[in-house]
Amino acid sequence: MDPRRNPYSPGAGSPPPELAGRDELIERAAIALDRIRSGRAARSLILYGLRGVGKTVLLNRIAQDAEARGIASVRIEAPEQRSLPALLAPPLRTALIRLSRLEAAKSGGIRAMRALASFASVLKVKYRDIEIGIDAKPEKGLADSGDLDSDLTQLLGAAGEAAAERKTALVLFIDELQYVPEEQLAALIMALHSASQAQLPITMVAAGLPQVLGQAGRAKSYAERLFEFVSIDRLDPGAATAALRVPAQEENVAFESAAIDIILGQTQCYPYFLQEWGKHSWNVAKASPIAEADAQRATGEALDELDASFFRVRFDRLTPTEKRYMRAMAELGPGPHRSGDIAEVLGKKVTSVAPIRNALIAKGMLYSPAHGDTAFTVPLFDGFMKRIMPEG
Repeated sequence: MDPRRNPYSPGAGSPPPELAGRDELIERAAIALDRIRSGRAARSLILYGLRGVGKTVLLNRIAQDAEARGIASVRIEAPEQRSLPALLAPPLRTALIRLSRLEAAKSGGIRAMRALASFASVLKVKYRDIEIGIDAKPEKGLADSGDLDSDLTQLLGAAGEAAAERKTALVLFIDELQYVPEEQLAALIMALHSASQAQLPITMVAAGLPQVLGQAGRAKSYAERLFEFVSIDRLDPGAATAALRVPAQEENVAFESAAIDIILGQTQCYPYFLQEWGKHSWNVAKASPIAEADAQRATGEALDELDASFFRVRFDRLTPTEKRYMRAMAELGPGPHRSGDIAEVLGKKVTSVAPIRNALIAKGMLYSPAHGDTAFTVPLFDGFMKRIMPEG
């Protein structure tokens, strides 16, 4: 069939043509943000789950919907080895400029800009990756102590006051939250808690890998009272089927039920993989309906593409020792696995491989669903490890 009409869109954070099975969650987020904008109590959301479940897509959709309702946004993706102040300052500056241009928000917006100028100027000494110029004079005594806990609290308080003047809310949308260092995450949670206590309309909606649950709890024990932690998992079979059928139907193309069954089995209903298999099934099919044989052929092509990109870019970040650890896990199956069982496959003591496990968790490759357990953060990665390292 014509690849130009192929409706499927596998990609990091690429919105699928049919965002199936997520309507209730999107509405919950909208209600929480609208309540916060109006000064009413609500817990905002932190989305957590494995790679490929659609966390970034959901976060972007929630942000787009909020912006369409007039809520101000600050969008951040947290990479490894960057400080939170460096990530926060540039997009917050943009949001505050927009607020200060509005007639109803002049004084608060200007004060918030001065707070940001103080914050960036003082913390440049501590966090040397801050690179931003602020077109406002710092205000002495406002967010300029050099202590992140205090300064971030004052900065977000001033930003919340600016949003309140405009009768809107300011929301920090942060993706890959697990990469924010815990002491900086603690400062952020404390600042948002202070703003919540003052009933200021500023909050955070974030997404991260499963380890973000433990990180937030260790950072501040009251995090679970400030945020609703929402597990994002694979789709149920009905929603997964809709994610495949609906985009095709809009192009007057159908799927045979047997083809759907093969794709659901191969992808385990993970949204990213559904898009990958949908794309390849379309491309190999000669005509509608997409048949069982098309889905079988698409499986080989989808795995080849995943092995060359989605899986490979993660594999290439690993040291040889880390690769051997991951291959030992794959030998045991999809997981989760006991740390002792992995060490046994490697022929080593648990204590000797613990630093490798910790490094892989820090890289976002593994997480610990329970004490002593270890699991892949990327679905289907066990199969890839066996293909890329067949000898173990």
